[in-house]
Amino acid sequence: MGNLSDALPIYIRIVKEIQDLILSGTLKEEERLPSTTYISKTYDINIITVNKAINLLVDEGLAYKKRGIGMFVKQGAKAQLIQQRRETFKQYYAKATILEAIRLGYTKEELIDIFQESYEEIKNQQ
Repeated sequence: MGNLSDALPIYIRIVKEIQDLILSGTLKEEERLPSTTYISKTYDINIITVNKAINLLVDEGLAYKKRGIGMFVKQGAKAQLIQQRRETFKQYYAKATILEAIRLGYTKEELIDIFQESYEEIKNQQ
């Protein structure tokens, strides 16, 4: 788990970080989540805050509890997250980017060229 220095509430940052671990494949479906004690000690935060984050993951259908064992990534969590993030990307990032491009006077063709070039550049770096 990484850095939690952000403007969002801590429990939301924990949720987003765990979601990112699921999306990247670092945390696989049916794999155990880091314990609440581990997260609490790692970030020096109250266990109640950690529990709030874990409960949100459960409420979102991304995690579940195995009694006496711990919390686990739910089957289908990665696909669910991809769908959610795609919709967020489309609704917020893509539309905002296109709006700004229009304000700057880019044509549709120029914008497509920019995205194709950027896509290839980033894809080749990975």
